[in-house]
Amino acid sequence: MGFFKESGSTTSSKLIARLQQLIWILIYGGLLTLVLGLSVQRMDDALGWSMVVGGSVVAAIGFVLIYVRSRLTSSD
Repeated sequence: MGFFKESGSTTSSKLIARLQQLIWILIYGGLLTLVLGLSVQRMDDALGWSMVVGGSVVAAIGFVLIYVRSRLTSSD
């Protein structure tokens, strides 16, 4: 394709598959922790907020890794 520049670095498909697994684990785990934190917050405010913040950070890392994955090219 003439529109796209060829990237100099390529990544193995096994590494990309592991990265994709990690991305979804981080996103779903972070969102689950966030929701559980909202539920726990009714009984223990400090623990609930720490779970909400921790889950948000983990989910945000997963979303950032989606961008990182989009920039990688496979060496197939």
